[in-house]
Amino acid sequence: MRFLLLLLPLTLFANLNIAVSYPYIGALTKSIGADKVETVVLAKGNWDPHFVVPRPSLISKVRNADGLIMNGGQLEIGWLPPLIKRAANPKTNINAATFLNLSNHVTMIDKPQSVDRSGGDLHPDGNPHFHLDPKNILILANVIKEYLISMDAKNQDFYEKNYIDFFDMWNKKIDMWNEKMLSKKGLKVIQFHNNLAYFNKSYGLESIATIEPLPGIPPSSKHTISLIKLIKEQKPCCILHDVYHSTKTAEYISSKTDIPVILMPHDIGSLDNTEDLISLFEYLTGAIK
Repeated sequence: MRFLLLLLPLTLFANLNIAVSYPYIGALTKSIGADKVETVVLAKGNWDPHFVVPRPSLISKVRNADGLIMNGGQLEIGWLPPLIKRAANPKTNINAATFLNLSNHVTMIDKPQSVDRSGGDLHPDGNPHFHLDPKNILILANVIKEYLISMDAKNQDFYEKNYIDFFDMWNKKIDMWNEKMLSKKGLKVIQFHNNLAYFNKSYGLESIATIEPLPGIPPSSKHTISLIKLIKEQKPCCILHDVYHSTKTAEYISSKTDIPVILMPHDIGSLDNTEDLISLFEYLTGAIK
């Protein structure tokens, strides 16, 4: 009997090895997959999600994966396709059944009317930062559950139970965050880059301008001066700033307008105290005073 077991393929006993593009996807996958799934996160939370260097170590991780989950919406367009190509793993090819594009399962906002270089670095499918709406997290969790079941049907009941537990917990958190953010509805904000579009929409914040004159374009002196004037006229509460761009211009604007600059993490690990999905949204919903 022992000899027969040794002859069986190791994959019968191994966990699924799933590569994911960003930490929040890894956390969701682990919440549903638990000890049945090994998650390999390709990008770090404090990196600019648009630009990740396709290092050899990342190629190896993709090459050894049983499947790949990406954010999509062309957020990874500059770095993930080269990784997939160089890894040459049929399980992570975009047409494989073991490849999952999360953006195909949510309603994306801010889709541009036209796309050309004059508009900056636009995402033609819409704003890709959809995970920052906590309601979308539930949609994504369900999609990942179905994905894992499609790869590992024998553990369907296990994944279903974990999803239900996550769903119940997350709905309670959403109710708490809605209560916490209720008094913030209608506040005007400035952003550096419009990566908080879904968060702002979910909680009724009005983004009146970005420090970037166009997506991906650094602020000019002329644009900065116009922002200062706008802030003095419309009196937004604060500047919501990502963690991966320099805050130099934001700090200058703050010194001229007396509104605070608030760092807003976009993913798990963006700041030291955002180590999981709950603490990420706890921070985001508690940052604006």
